[in-house]
Amino acid sequence: MSVVSHLLNTTVPVWRATTADDGGGGQETTWQQVGTPRARMSQPTARERQAADQAEARLDESWYFHPSVDVRRGDELRPPGRVVEVFAVFEPSEPGTYLRADCTVRQPTTGS
Repeated sequence: MSVVSHLLNTTVPVWRATTADDGGGGQETTWQQVGTPRARMSQPTARERQAADQAEARLDESWYFHPSVDVRRGDELRPPGRVVEVFAVFEPSEPGTYLRADCTVRQPTTGS
């Protein structure tokens, strides 16, 4: 059992873009759900916000997962009513402890 397993208090759908030939010389990108792992959402600290500002990056929230979860940069986390884009994934200095995904909230597109 991982050190953080007991802290993962919710589940979140993880979606990943896949690109395939469209048969007409172009490509089509579609999103597929690749899992619904247990997770924990954490607001960034003031220090994390400052570091993001200095790097001219936007940091809205961090999500924590079991270290074996397959979450990648570019994936979308889709908690109810929101779309959260993963822009970086990190392991702590002690491997196998947890996986952290830094994310930015993105407005979902709506149909016309």
